[in-house]
Amino acid sequence: MSNLFLFIARSFFNLSSFSVLLLFLLSFSSFTATEAYDPLDPNGNITIKWDIMSWTADGYVAVVTIFNFQQYRHIQAPGWTLGWKWSKKEVIWSMMGGQTTEQGDCSRFKGNIPHCCKKDPTVVDLLPGTPYNQQIANCCKGGVLNSWVQDPATAASSFQVSVGQAGTTNKTVRVPKNFTLKAPGPGYTCGPAKIVKPSRFVTADKRRVTQALMTWNVTCTYSQFLAQKTPTCCVSLSSFYNETIVPCPQCACGCQNTSQPGSCVDPKAPHIASVVPSTGKNNYAPLVQCTSHMCPVRVHWHVKLNYKEYWRVKVTITNFNYNMNYTQWNLVVQHPNFDNLTQIFSFNYKSLTPYTAINDTAMLWGVKFYNDLLSQAGQLGNVQSELLFRKDKATFTFEKGWAFPRRIYFNGDNCVMPPPDAYPWLPNGSSQQLISTLNLLTTLLAAMAFLLGYA
Repeated sequence: MSNLFLFIARSFFNLSSFSVLLLFLLSFSSFTATEAYDPLDPNGNITIKWDIMSWTADGYVAVVTIFNFQQYRHIQAPGWTLGWKWSKKEVIWSMMGGQTTEQGDCSRFKGNIPHCCKKDPTVVDLLPGTPYNQQIANCCKGGVLNSWVQDPATAASSFQVSVGQAGTTNKTVRVPKNFTLKAPGPGYTCGPAKIVKPSRFVTADKRRVTQALMTWNVTCTYSQFLAQKTPTCCVSLSSFYNETIVPCPQCACGCQNTSQPGSCVDPKAPHIASVVPSTGKNNYAPLVQCTSHMCPVRVHWHVKLNYKEYWRVKVTITNFNYNMNYTQWNLVVQHPNFDNLTQIFSFNYKSLTPYTAINDTAMLWGVKFYNDLLSQAGQLGNVQSELLFRKDKATFTFEKGWAFPRRIYFNGDNCVMPPPDAYPWLPNGSSQQLISTLNLLTTLLAAMAFLLGYA
């Protein structure tokens, strides 16, 4: 963590942007799983709840539910993958609402063949449109989980599993170990299963409460440093009072590999259609447009207008990834004026208050069926909105980059910001207009006094 503090401290001492970026990238290598704390979502996690609902002749039937308790980090297609290692010689006889990716070696069984005999099964969600006799509640969404803020009703996923060759009482059952969660790639670290109080369930008529026979929970936390070696988004800035457009930092998400053709896509190439996949087909490996920053996603913050009591910002999110349509995307922005946000156009908004008393963090996401899909790179690969802020006379200023965000997250990943010394600043004449006027008056008064004294 000390490397991160070093990066922040030296940034304030106007170190060159290259040196700051180098220190920041070096700090990535020293982070551990214990340093995956997210200050904007300190309690965010994914909890896996395993409820034993009934005993069988050689085991039990359980309902496994994955809850996404993260405020703004969601799981999109191709969805989650859950794995674990059995503590004994358990097998999975059958499943509903999910399936294992491999059956394993079941040659020792005759007659009824188990669904899976692997010591370390891997489970995925079923797809939408699965026959009803294979479904249970909260299943069959293709592994997609919404964030808790965007839609808590779709922030959970369940499947039912019938386990054999296991214990048949609370004392003989052994909890699985070595849980893994991919969403769809790495990034999550899961702790050990912990036996907790049995879950309670209220019947539909709310007149009776039942409970599981046994319950254990597994908590998984996310680290961007484990998820990918390089950032996935960057930020560019501009303003009405300065013609300078500050681009994303060069090589923010990597540099173009000129020695390896095909590492990125030139949008002006004549045969681009043969390289780019068909619309709607997601691929976890990014295929990005050739840019100076090489980021799959760019967020542009433009200070657009200045009114007497308000000021206006335009936010544009551009997708440079030809392999990904970002469904249910979201943006988290930190800026001190969000406590006076007056109106937002064409985006949904919710205030996040990780520090309770300080309201400076906002979560933005698209309107359903309108702009909640950020299409793959191309003409339709962008979404935008405008934000209207009310000025607070005690804090508002356009000086020293105050009008620009402190940090931005896209889909839960921290975006690379330009160095502070590159922000668009007010022209010298504007920032010193008051001082220049006073100097002029002082000079005139001194000249008049001199002339009067001379006379």
